[in-house]
Amino acid sequence: MTERPVELRTEIFGVDVHSGDIRGESPTFALVRFNGDIIERDTVSARKLFRLIDDHRPAILAVDNIYELASDRDDLIAFLRQLPDETRFVQVTGDQRPEPLSRVAHRHDVPYDSSPMGEAEASAQLAAAGIGSVVRAFEDATEIRVTRGRSPGKGGSSEDRFTRRIHGSVRRRAREISDLLDDRGIAFEREVTEKYGGWSRAVFTVDEAPADVPISSERGGDIRVEVEPIRSEGIRFEPLTQGRDDVIVGIDPGTNTAVGLVDLSGSALDMWSSRTNDLSDVVEWIIERGRPLIVAGDVASMPTTVEQVRRSFDAVGWTPAVDLPVDEKLHRCREIDVANDHERDAMAAALFAYDDYADQLNRIKDKTPPMLETGAITRLVIGEGLSIEAAIEQLVEQPEPEPTAEPTPQNDPNPERRRIATLETQTSRQSEHIASLKEELAERDTRIEELERKLTEARSEQRRAVRREREVTRLQREKNRLERTIDDLEETVVALETKIERMKTLWRLDHSNFADVEERQSDLVPVKPIDKFTIEAMDRADASYGLAPDDVIYLRDASGAGEAAAKHLAMLDPRIVLKSGRFSDVAERILFEHDVPVGSIDEVAMQEVDELAVARESDVEAELSRWREYAADRRLEDKRRLVDELIDEHRSGGRP
Repeated sequence: MTERPVELRTEIFGVDVHSGDIRGESPTFALVRFNGDIIERDTVSARKLFRLIDDHRPAILAVDNIYELASDRDDLIAFLRQLPDETRFVQVTGDQRPEPLSRVAHRHDVPYDSSPMGEAEASAQLAAAGIGSVVRAFEDATEIRVTRGRSPGKGGSSEDRFTRRIHGSVRRRAREISDLLDDRGIAFEREVTEKYGGWSRAVFTVDEAPADVPISSERGGDIRVEVEPIRSEGIRFEPLTQGRDDVIVGIDPGTNTAVGLVDLSGSALDMWSSRTNDLSDVVEWIIERGRPLIVAGDVASMPTTVEQVRRSFDAVGWTPAVDLPVDEKLHRCREIDVANDHERDAMAAALFAYDDYADQLNRIKDKTPPMLETGAITRLVIGEGLSIEAAIEQLVEQPEPEPTAEPTPQNDPNPERRRIATLETQTSRQSEHIASLKEELAERDTRIEELERKLTEARSEQRRAVRREREVTRLQREKNRLERTIDDLEETVVALETKIERMKTLWRLDHSNFADVEERQSDLVPVKPIDKFTIEAMDRADASYGLAPDDVIYLRDASGAGEAAAKHLAMLDPRIVLKSGRFSDVAERILFEHDVPVGSIDEVAMQEVDELAVARESDVEAELSRWREYAADRRLEDKRRLVDELIDEHRSGGRP
């Protein structure tokens, strides 16, 4: 395990362009100073930004695009040369092909908004989490040049003595530097140029960064000392967090959060548990000990906390098909000393995840060529889902042809001239490469603009077509609905017109005093049918065509009526009730008591017209006459019976 990254302990500068451009005259920058908490937010000029960097010497200067602080490659190299030795320049969005900052921030659960200050803050927090690539233009090696501080001059009687003194000072200072490096145990190589009376130049090559070399640049008097890092062939991007091993992480969230780490050989590495709800504590503890390849839980549905940690590291998630039983977790962790049940559950999740991937990890080890790193293959296979063969093919680098150096005379012993010739060759080659890249970039930009224009036009046309199609569909549905409504209304109109004609005819029949009633219809009377002798049937007939006093009512089914239905019919005060079937005794009694005439439909010639009917007036009058005779006889009989009952009671009451 490696030491905790320095960016989590010291100050970080997050920077984003606020206005203008680095190529312009007066750009301004959004600056966020961060050390776990926001120290300061400010908008500063380029000069003030560089002064703050010199004053505070942050561990990291974080941006989302390195060319926001440098106009081109040469400017970037000059900028890197001016940075303090302890400050790393980090592009948090990746290396040569950076991603959008919004996507990186979302993947790692870092708050983001698109304002310059929001992007600066997101850059600082991503760098604090170990996300991003360090931009390097220099090797971890230093060149120390000791040269003459003044020209020996020409002529004069003391020229020789003056020249000897300068060359002697150069040699003396070079030897002092050699002694100091030896005392510190720092290996170096030295090339000297001997001149009259001493050395005119001494160049030291040290395999240490400038910050680790106990020599600083100086200029004064007869000598000049220049200490500079050795420039690389080009710009390099290195992961911000290096040297951490790939691990499998098991997490048991809750009031007590526990974490267990397992290496890719299945060995338990470390465990930790704490009563904390702060996700950053968990992430920080993991960062100190490894680089998560798989993040696992012990339940079938991944808890939110486990998912957040997984997304923070962009790792692969693992959960069991069903919740891991306690006895299986105890058996799997039987040889591991755990402090509590939470650590046991976290470690069991990591171990079961390893078991699930063990065969694949072993195949990766067996198939990885000796010249490649197993960890890189593992990250591509498990992290990105590539096959082992595809991952190996992606990582195998084709050897570049050796640069052709300009021919130099074999008998030229001057190392300075050889160095110049080499640099000129490299410069020429890089210039040609840059020109080629610029042409390719210009062609790609033109192609991208053309494709973006076509894409915009296609999207606009597609949106218009979708809108037209939606409108046509909506109008077609509305048209169909209206057509159905029209059909329904036309049918209703026809039915109502037919009904109106029938009603007019019946109304004329019911009002014989109107002059337009035909003579042949004068013996007809309207009859209003009721389906059953129930209150509900009478209410339906009343709602349909109305029931009024003195109506001729026809009961299609007179059976089954009770007292309530009979009273309801009597309240209608009909002229006569024509019935089909036989009344109940109760109904017959109530209708008789209310003087409601009752006749049989069998004795009346009747013709039904839809809901209504017509009958001969003479037949109706004949039924009325028969009922009146029946009613008179019945009343007379009732009186006789009543008199007989009274006489019987009187006689029985007068006996001794």
